[in-house]
Amino acid sequence: MSDLPEARRLLEAGRITEAERAFERVLDEDPQNGAALGGLGEAALRRGDADRALELLRRAIVSAPSDPAIHQQLGRAHELCADYGAAAAAYAAAVRLEPRLFSARLHLASCLERTRELDAAVVQYKRALDDAQRQGQWLDRGSTPALLRPLVEHAVVAVRRGRHAVFDRLFAPLRARYGHGSLSRLERCVRIFLNEEPPEYPDPRQRPTFLFFPGLPTHAYFDRAIFPWIDSLEAATTAIDAELEPLLRSGSGRERVLADELQEATSLRGTDEPPSWTGYYFYRHGVRRDDNCAACPSTARALDALPLCRIRAHGPEVHFSVFTAGTHLLPHCGVTNTRVVGHLPLIVPEDCALSVGGEVHHWRRGRVVVFDDTFEHEAWNRSRTTRVILIFDIWNPYLTEVERAALTELVGAIGDFRMAVEQA
Repeated sequence: MSDLPEARRLLEAGRITEAERAFERVLDEDPQNGAALGGLGEAALRRGDADRALELLRRAIVSAPSDPAIHQQLGRAHELCADYGAAAAAYAAAVRLEPRLFSARLHLASCLERTRELDAAVVQYKRALDDAQRQGQWLDRGSTPALLRPLVEHAVVAVRRGRHAVFDRLFAPLRARYGHGSLSRLERCVRIFLNEEPPEYPDPRQRPTFLFFPGLPTHAYFDRAIFPWIDSLEAATTAIDAELEPLLRSGSGRERVLADELQEATSLRGTDEPPSWTGYYFYRHGVRRDDNCAACPSTARALDALPLCRIRAHGPEVHFSVFTAGTHLLPHCGVTNTRVVGHLPLIVPEDCALSVGGEVHHWRRGRVVVFDDTFEHEAWNRSRTTRVILIFDIWNPYLTEVERAALTELVGAIGDFRMAVEQA
């Protein structure tokens, strides 16, 4: 089979006739050799003979059904014959076998678009772009092959238009109910998210990592007077404390707050002992922990009275936040200014503090503080004992009712799309 590598080399060099002869010599010895049949099929494609390519590539797949390159070439042959449904099926088989074949995925998306499977096409376009750009390709004209450039540029536009179409469908009932002008700030938010408009941060210390909502008054810390629920929550401190105490004694039910050990290593520091940040969750990623709420009924009742930022699969995040002695959470920025973070301090030793935008706040037991975590912020416990705070996410108080409803739909849809792309 020494002719096979030589045949591939000749084909890649554009010496098609010589490559075909070399592939034929392989087939003389092994008539069902999938690689040789596939090579001949590719050569036929380069000659523009799609019918001959289809015949050869179908035979190749019978011999080598697990070769993604053959499926990709078969997709190309079907596409040249304008059989876009069959082409999509072949390209889909190629990326199932090798998900990193982003050029095959790009053509799969194009065929899906031609067969009017528009939502599926947008997902595949986005996955193709993401995978290529992670490999340092398709970042600009210089990193995009000339033959692919028009389709890559089309993919960028198709993703943007497709996502706008999804968002418009979501917002249509709200526009009908509240009027078109009711979502003007949200429309700017979407344009910023889709990189159609640059964000204009009112404060240079503010850097949301996910979603910026324009037009909101900006504060590192919020005036307590704008939150009518604060007095009731603070009045529940003693009852909440009583439910926390047995949890701390047992140590059970707590889990790491950060995603994994790697994130802990980059985000936490300790003094004398290794740092530890754990949480006893009442809500995580928007899912209510019914068992934990049942175990702490006073805490659960207090939480139910708050304007928690409830978004499917995203928020709120609510937990007893436990810093062991010496733990320091390093400076970082939160995901979005559409929600803000509240702290009800429960166990606060000396030398524990929160810094938001460089403004240091020393917690006081039972006194709520609310801040915008899209400002760079950090927290530390420099004492020799444990610090515990009830942390909760609430809506930014300057959002309107219709904006909250629309954001609930928007962020849920963004999450759904991200999941679909990851699973494509």
